Amino acid sequence: MIHGPLPDRDDQTGAAAGKSPAAALDRSLAILNNIIVVFAAIALVAACAILSYSVLSRALFKAANYWQDEAAVFLLVGATFMTAAYVQQHRGHIGIEAFVGLLSPLANRIRLWLVDAATFLFCAFFTWKSWTLAHEAYVDGQVSNSMWSPPLAIPYALMALGMSLLCVQIIVQLALPFAGARRP
Repeated sequence: MIHGPLPDRDDQTGAAAGKSPAAALDRSLAILNNIIVVFAAIALVAACAILSYSVLSRALFKAANYWQDEAAVFLLVGATFMTAAYVQQHRGHIGIEAFVGLLSPLANRIRLWLVDAATFLFCAFFTWKSWTLAHEAYVDGQVSNSMWSPPLAIPYALMALGMSLLCVQIIVQLALPFAGARRP
């Protein structure tokens, strides 16, 4: 951040400490999120390599690659949605910070909890729709409209799984204040 740490984010950098189930789940999610971030970084590098190969092979050899765009998009969709819980755990999503400095620490904690609750409602709906979309794509055997025709269930399932992890992360963050757990 350009302006330094904000009062509502000072204690949001690590997994929760404590012996409550919410704190244990938060620590487990932190481990899982860190593993997913490594694979997402590999996916981003792979997408860059695929697209670079595509450009070079078309420019140098006039070779048509009909698979590279979709492969890169699948990798990018997976990396984006699968890392959403990691970003949420570190409070890295973009937020409006106009009131942070004006509110007391208690009011900021209440504000964060209410924002998390509203975010959870939206994400739960998005997750449900993502799983129904993935299920329909799998059952109907939907494929993309390209010559490669990969199954659309793959990106839809990655989207649904990433949103599910995000919902679990938000539920844990909603439960932590009531479980008495604090982030270091």
